[in-house]
Amino acid sequence: MIDNDLLSQARAAVEVAQEAIQTGIATAKASGTADQDQQLVYSLAHAASAAAMAESALTYAEIGQDEARLAHVFIGRQLSELASMLWARSSDWGVEPSALDATRVYAAHVTAPAFVAAAAAAPGSSNLPDDLAMVATTFRQFANERVAPHAEAIHRHDLDIPQEIIDGVAELGCFGLSIPLEYDGSASGSEDDYMAMVIATEELSTASLGAGGSLITRPEILARAVEAGGTDEQKQRWLPSISTGETLCAVAVTEPDFGSDVANLKVSATPEEGGWRINGVKTWCTFAGRANALMVLARTNPDPDVKHRGLSLFVVDKPSDLGHDFRHEVDGGTLEGRAIATLGYRGMHSFEVSFTDWFVPAANMIGGDEGLGRGFYLQMAGFENGRIQTAARAIGVMQRAWEVASEYANDRVVFGSPIAEYELTQIKLGAMAAIIQIGRQYSYEVARKMAAGDGSLEASMAKAYLCKAAEWVTREALQIHGGMGYAEEYEVSRLFVDARVLSIFEGADETLCLKLIGRRLLA
Repeated sequence: MIDNDLLSQARAAVEVAQEAIQTGIATAKASGTADQDQQLVYSLAHAASAAAMAESALTYAEIGQDEARLAHVFIGRQLSELASMLWARSSDWGVEPSALDATRVYAAHVTAPAFVAAAAAAPGSSNLPDDLAMVATTFRQFANERVAPHAEAIHRHDLDIPQEIIDGVAELGCFGLSIPLEYDGSASGSEDDYMAMVIATEELSTASLGAGGSLITRPEILARAVEAGGTDEQKQRWLPSISTGETLCAVAVTEPDFGSDVANLKVSATPEEGGWRINGVKTWCTFAGRANALMVLARTNPDPDVKHRGLSLFVVDKPSDLGHDFRHEVDGGTLEGRAIATLGYRGMHSFEVSFTDWFVPAANMIGGDEGLGRGFYLQMAGFENGRIQTAARAIGVMQRAWEVASEYANDRVVFGSPIAEYELTQIKLGAMAAIIQIGRQYSYEVARKMAAGDGSLEASMAKAYLCKAAEWVTREALQIHGGMGYAEEYEVSRLFVDARVLSIFEGADETLCLKLIGRRLLA
């Protein structure tokens, strides 16, 4: 039975926390120095993200006793983290040091060792209707049967993703989840489209981040950009083949000297009869080898003062290549790439790609003549959805880390007892379960918002919080394994290194918090 009195306390505590955060936002805004006060804005962005998830937890808590416990554990953690932010910096936030005192009794109860430990045995329901629960089951089964058997070998030996995984993902319709029905996709414009995307991404990520959960993100980014600004001819040309997996996609935006600072990109596209010549180097182009279509953001106006207004977006055709390098020479131009060796997130390979007078037909500039100078905005249309997918990927990685840690804890006997019976282990697993389940519920909430044409800020919040949380969850899962967690033969070591990339790609955590979440909060 749900403890309604405790739930009332939770609502009051979340309200107090929100008031403190809103005061901090108002103080930062009034100071006029928010651009210089990076630590304050960064803290506010993460606190606001956690508070938004805590509000979502309140709704989840109404389902049942197990769900309520997870919600309380999550809220208690967020109150504790907010208190640590304020302890020495309350004056920067413009709040009294006693701002959270009214929440102390509640927080003490829901962060008590016994309360948190009990959450380890009751991970709660996914809270999905039957049709979407079936989607989750279908993709989890595929992940277990078709992706997981290859995951360790791909990671250990930095192999290409087997074609059978790509074909299987295509057969399930994953590449067409965001593509309208009229272009042979499965998107009908309903809320379920976004929900299915989030669910599929999470479930595939439980088996492998690099060889499962990330396969459908790049097609999503390119498809959204084409849908947002492509001509009718371009939509007919690319969307159906992306949907079937015939066209495999990669994104070439980042440059060696410019990561999140997209407005100052240098790779150039120079006009000539019939098209453009692209010159320069892009980096961190995931899947650029296997892809036969690169989404390339290039500078079509050389005037440095126009910044992002001088960028246009191209679809660059190339042959699909296996392995860690490629080189092509066509019509006086050269396109070559080399895979960057990475700690984790292997299988798709992240490439540095060099363009030397590489010719791109005029028909390949997204939007045609009207797309000139609109590239920045079109690629942002794709990346907004990429962020909620990245949050879902983080949930998938965390979910698998919890599963292997729980299994190991029950099997491993230390000092005469399975370590699952020790309080510290139970507390770790309980806190992990709360973060995963509330993160999952919030990702569903954001997916529904995005289906209604909103949710851009919330998608960034979900990414910021959950990708950072994934580092802690996988770290604790590895710690539960003890020395064996540091051994490559155990899956948790792969999960740990894979989780580290999540706060870097699709918008580095610092840039996301300062330039997007922070600015939106202060606007």
